[in-house]
Amino acid sequence: MIAFYAFTEFICGSMMFSYWLGLLAEKDLHMYGDGNPGAFNLWHAAGYKLGILGVALDFLKGYFPLSVLVSKGYISDVEIAPVAVAAILGHVFSPFLKWRGGKGIAVTFGVWSAVTRFNVSIAYAVILAILYAIAIILNKGKSTSSEVDGFMVVIGMLTLVLYLYYKSFPMYIYDIWFANLMIITYTNREKLYKLYKDVYEKHHENNAVMR
Repeated sequence: MIAFYAFTEFICGSMMFSYWLGLLAEKDLHMYGDGNPGAFNLWHAAGYKLGILGVALDFLKGYFPLSVLVSKGYISDVEIAPVAVAAILGHVFSPFLKWRGGKGIAVTFGVWSAVTRFNVSIAYAVILAILYAIAIILNKGKSTSSEVDGFMVVIGMLTLVLYLYYKSFPMYIYDIWFANLMIITYTNREKLYKLYKDVYEKHHENNAVMR
């Protein structure tokens, strides 16, 4: 039954609501921003109203089915991990978009909300807010680049393990966390590489000037 539940969660996660909302607004999200078919790119392409709806739907597809399975006792403890991760994988590798989905941020919040009753998702949101505030200060009030945003998403997830340790969560929660970290690192790999390349080139130029 765990395989069935995981498959069901994968299909739920693969429902690309934000991309479809974009098509209804005559906006192909692949042609906007970084081409991501997720909720935040929908916000950029079609405005905040559809963007908020996209965020809500992507969150709910991670939250609602999983919360039912957990609350009704269909899955528990270590059984939760593969089912929870399947929802995120479904969004990232959606068969409805030829296995090329979104970054998985909104659905990640939905999954953590379902598994920990919003505990970890709130902690992750606070961590991201702190990182964003620091980035804005360092950038002298200017908005951050998409590369920096991707970096903060990954670093925020990495930092989240400290909260898990502090709250003494069971080991299967760490399994979900590690899989989630690997997934969002993968989905942000191009942004991370570009940020690394930009920082390296800038450092190299500064050294050349000093010489």
